[in-house]
Formats: sequence, structure tokens, C-alpha cells
Amino acid sequence: MEAAQNSGRVLLVDDEPAILRTFRYCLEDEGYQVATAASAMQAESVLQSQVFDLCFLDLRLGEDNGLDVMAKMRVIAPWMRVVIVTAHSAVDTAVDAMQAGAADYLVKPCSPDQLRMAAIKQLEMRQMAARLEQLEGEVKQPQARAESQSPEMMAVLETARQVATTDANILILGESGTGKGELARVIHGWSRRAKKACVTINCPSLTAELMESELFGHSKGAFTGASENTLGRVNQADGGTLFLDEIGDFPLTLQPKLLRFIQDKEYERVGDPVTRRADVRILAATNLDLAEMVKEGRFREDLLYRLNVITLTLPPLRDRRDDIMTLAERFLAGFVKDYARPATGFSAEAREAMLGYRWPGNIRELRNVIERASIICGEELVQVSHLGLSAADTSSAPRVGAELSLEALEKAHIAAVLASSPTLDHAAKTLGIDASTLYRKRKQLGL
Repeated sequence: MEAAQNSGRVLLVDDEPAILRTFRYCLEDEGYQVATAASAMQAESVLQSQVFDLCFLDLRLGEDNGLDVMAKMRVIAPWMRVVIVTAHSAVDTAVDAMQAGAADYLVKPCSPDQLRMAAIKQLEMRQMAARLEQLEGEVKQPQARAESQSPEMMAVLETARQVATTDANILILGESGTGKGELARVIHGWSRRAKKACVTINCPSLTAELMESELFGHSKGAFTGASENTLGRVNQADGGTLFLDEIGDFPLTLQPKLLRFIQDKEYERVGDPVTRRADVRILAATNLDLAEMVKEGRFREDLLYRLNVITLTLPPLRDRRDDIMTLAERFLAGFVKDYARPATGFSAEAREAMLGYRWPGNIRELRNVIERASIICGEELVQVSHLGLSAADTSSAPRVGAELSLEALEKAHIAAVLASSPTLDHAAKTLGIDASTLYRKRKQLGL
């Protein structure tokens, strides 16, 4: 109830000034954002420049027919719910309007309570539709969790919790599969925006043209196949969070428009010159070296500065060995329930194999391995044979405290950093040495 009152955007369309004034005062007292129009032409102009969730539309609007006006509204703003307002003598026509797409109707004169209840009902329905759309996109994603026994990961989570309550833009770095998207959803859940949507855009999946439409929306006829006006992800995330996954693959030609939106919170739909605003918090993630991409001219430096106000770097799973079995057991419990399989745990050999494996695909690979094992295991304990791990990558990684020389430990550590770093310069920075020293050590250790 409170969320609807605080966030609802309502358009009132009526040719009687007294009705407009009374309705406006009543709804503004409830905390709604209200705009008015006294004619069909005014209503169309307002709809072209602003986004509304709900419209109260007079059925007899001067010389204009409310049904014709509603038909135009459904083209301009197909997401907006319309309540027809009519006199007693036109109730039959109001029913026809509902058959034509109106959400409800009110009979004049109506009481303030009737108006408020109609607004509450329709805005709740609008929010429910938006929430369902969001859930459809998240239904196949694992539930975001913020648990770890790893000191490195616990430090990242502590920083994330501290910055989540601000509106600072956050750049999440880490190898592929380390859980960057999951951390973004956790941060959103900790933020003051948690009751609003967390909308994700997967940057590598679209061309620049389609990305612009997906991000900012488009008007009818803006391009071939644009059969109606469409809200973009930015509008869907209004009041909430926009997560740009794999931002390193965001089209270079579109980066100036993204930069402008991040700076000014303003944008235009494709094919529509009207400037719009959206209150959105930006989270971004990548496994690429954006600083190196800036040097190569493949990423804008000013955009990087805007994105990485706060940087969180997720450690790879091989550096979170305390979390491997916790994650594996959680995944197993979920999959055996989904697939109705008998496994309840792991054999000692399977545990040893998982702890010794380097997990180059990180948490994503672990999840896939456990899903496969849960399906093919027909007994109580998952065995090594069910995991399908490469023998070359298991039990070969030296562990701190094991009986081995400093040289062997150094070699293993440098090899692991090199394997996970996009460039030699990046590896040298991680190791805390300069590139020339790393070059000598590689030659000395035979890497």
C-alpha cells in the first residue's frame, strides 16, 4: 500500500476544471505524483513527455470521445492502466470501454475514498505486472546469497554491505563464474532500493542498435518491427538498480549515451526526441581489464571513472577453498530436490577431489558439476566418478602449510595468477612486482 502511494504517477484527463482540481488534491494528499490535461490534445502531449502508471479518463471529453482517446493512449503508453470516469447515464458505454481495454470505471460523482481505492487497486496491479516481468527474468537464476567462510570473500562482503546503503556506482571485477551477478543482487537487496526492481542487461548479447532500444526503449515505427511504444530497462529500473553485466562488451558507439545517462539521469527513447529522466543506481561487472581497454581505445576513460566509484574484486574459487564444500552441499541439496534424486552428500574421495581441483570456471563450473552429479548419481553419496573432473587438474595445486619448498609454492602461486590475469601487467600488479621482475621469474621457474 505504502509503496503504491509513494511511487504512483497518475494522469487526470477531464474537461471540467472543478473535477480536475478535486481529483488532483485528493490524490496528491495521498503522495501520488499527479499531472492533469483538459483535452485529448493536452493528454497526448503530456503522455509524449512523461511516463505514467495510471490514467483517470473522462468518457465525455468535450468534443472528443473518451474511447477514441483511450485507443490512442494504448498506442502511446501500452503499459499504463486506464480508469474510465463517467456519469450514471453512460454506464453501459463504460462497460464497452472495459471490453476495449480499460482497467475499471468510476461513476461521477464519486467520493474521495472511491477515488483513492481505485488508484490503490490499479497501481498495485501495475506494480504486480512489473514485478512479474522482473521475476520472469530471474526465475532461472540461483537465489542471491551472501555467505562465506573465506577471509578474502568475507572482506569483500563487508565492504559491499557498507557501500550498499549509498547510491554510489559500483564496479564488480572478477574472473568469469565468480558470482558477480549474484553479488550485484545481494547489494541491491541490502540497499534502500530493495523494494524496487533490480534490472539486468547482458551487454555482450546485443548489437549497438538493439542495445540502445533495450536500454532506453523505443517509439512505434522507430525501426522495422517496432510495432508499439516500448519502455526500456532504464524505465523498468526507475527507483531501483540497473545491473550492466559484462560492461567491457558494451558497444563503444553507445558509450557516450550511457555516460550521459549516468551523469545526468536523462535519456531519449529510440525514435523519440523527448528527454526523460530515471532515478537509477548503476552496478556493473566485468572479467576484462578496463584500464587496458582504455589504453587500447576500446573503452571510454570518462565512462570508466563514472562506473568505478567503488570497486569490488571477487576472488576466484581456488582462493576460497573454505567455501567449496559449503557451496557444493547447497547446490546438491537444491538439485536433488528439483530432480527427485537420492544423493544426500559426498564421499570422502569426492570431497578430496573437489578440494584439490583448481575450478577454472569458478562457482559456475562447480554448480554445473554438482548438477550433473546429482542427476547421474543413483546412490546416497556422490562418488568421484560422478563428478567428471579432469585428473590433471585435481590434487595438483599445492596448499599453504603443505610439505613443499618455497620455490614450489612460489611457482604454483605465480602460475595461478598468470592463468587468471588478462595481461602480464595485471599479473605483475597482483603479485606486487614490476613486469620485468615477473618476466625474470617466469624464465627462472620455467613458466
